[in-house]
Amino acid sequence: MQFIIVGVGGQGILFTSRVLGKLAISRDQNVIGSEVHGMAQRGGSVISHFKIGDYKSPLVKAGEADVLIAFDQDEGIRNLPFLKAGGVFVVNVHDDKAFENNNLIDYMTSKNVICHKLHGYKILDAEMAGKYLFLNVLIMGKACSCGIEGLEPEVVRKALEELAPPKFLSENLKVFDLGLKAL
Repeated sequence: MQFIIVGVGGQGILFTSRVLGKLAISRDQNVIGSEVHGMAQRGGSVISHFKIGDYKSPLVKAGEADVLIAFDQDEGIRNLPFLKAGGVFVVNVHDDKAFENNNLIDYMTSKNVICHKLHGYKILDAEMAGKYLFLNVLIMGKACSCGIEGLEPEVVRKALEELAPPKFLSENLKVFDLGLKAL
C-alpha cells in the first residue's frame, strides 16, 4: 500500500504517519516513508510519502498512491496526480464549491477516484468546541470507515492508545469515533 498524506503545517501529518507505521510494524510489514516540509512552520504545505510492503524507495510516484489522505482540501486537490486510477481520496472539506469545479469532476471521474469527504472543522466545532488539534485523528477515523485495506478501526485505535500523549488520549479516542461515524 502506498499512501500520500497532505495538509499544512501543524495539522498532525507526521503523527498520522507514525500511526500508520505502528500499524505496519505490528503486522511485521516493511515500512518506508519520507516527509517533505516546505514552509511547515508557517502553515505551508506538508506532504508525507508512506509505503507499507516491499518497496525500495520512500517516494510515491505520480499515479501510484493507493490512498490520498488530505487534512486540507486545497492540498488534497493539488496532490491528486499522486493517486492511482481507482484510488481512495479521503479529504477534509471546508468549501463544497471547490468540488463543483467541472475540470476537477472530469479528472476524478476519468481516474475513477473514490472520494470520501468529511466536514472536519464543522464536526470539531460542534463536538469538540473547535479543538482543531484533533483534525488528524478525526480524518483517520473517517479513513477507517472507508474500507481501506489495513485500516481496521480496532487496530488503529490500539495504535492511537499507544502513541497519543496521555493527557489527550480520551479526546483522541472520542474524535476517532466521531470520524468513524461521520457521513
